[in-house]
Amino acid sequence: MSEKNREGKRTARERLAEEREKQKAAEKRRRVLIVGASVLCVLGLAGVIGVVAANADKDADTAGPVVAPSGANGEDSLVIPVGDAGAESTLSVWEDFRCPACKSFEDAYRSTIHELTEAGKLKVEYHLATLIDGNMGGSGSRKAANAAACAQNEGRFPAYHDALFENQPAETSDDFASDAKLLDLAQKVDGLDTSAFRTCVENGTHTSWVAKSNKAFQKGGFSGTPSVFLNGTNIYADQSMTPAKLKQMVEAKAKG
Repeated sequence: MSEKNREGKRTARERLAEEREKQKAAEKRRRVLIVGASVLCVLGLAGVIGVVAANADKDADTAGPVVAPSGANGEDSLVIPVGDAGAESTLSVWEDFRCPACKSFEDAYRSTIHELTEAGKLKVEYHLATLIDGNMGGSGSRKAANAAACAQNEGRFPAYHDALFENQPAETSDDFASDAKLLDLAQKVDGLDTSAFRTCVENGTHTSWVAKSNKAFQKGGFSGTPSVFLNGTNIYADQSMTPAKLKQMVEAKAKG
């Protein structure tokens, strides 16, 4: 091979190596930009959440006294209990009435939970959050939670809770911000369409209580809604969990 040809091949190899180095450098810059943008998005979201949390606290301070619904218990009376207080198993549920994942959970587990509570084997502790209002804007989470608390006063929380999820609007819709919508849903629950319920909904009687409940959710370190715990164990994070498995666990606990 002539010296000229060898030189030409070396030059070609060098050009190829240089091009590869350029591509690597460009790829590295691209990754840095993507990571940087992701960090900015997270920080931006954190800023939005911070503003929402600050506004929620402000609302809690200005919306009037904290009025817990009838029968609420637990720390600061932030729990709405359903079922026999003496049941061996406790299901703690954090929910937002605008949350699509909460609706999916309720649709899948509703009949099983009802069966177990009615049999006296399970008690449920409901905690209400307003996460979607903060993420999507609006006030439907808060107003629906207030209406659910009003239903608790009338002894109709379980049925109205179910009606809210069964008639949940699209996540981007804020239909539950309408008192008329919430009052209309009360007609689906026997004995709930009363003047006391209407006044409670329209006056936002439990608005500050809802804000306090959401603040407890924010401080609790939960990853989102729903957050579901059976006797202290996070079962919503268990990908193998099914209604049948939940029933089996509760019945086994009841048998001792």
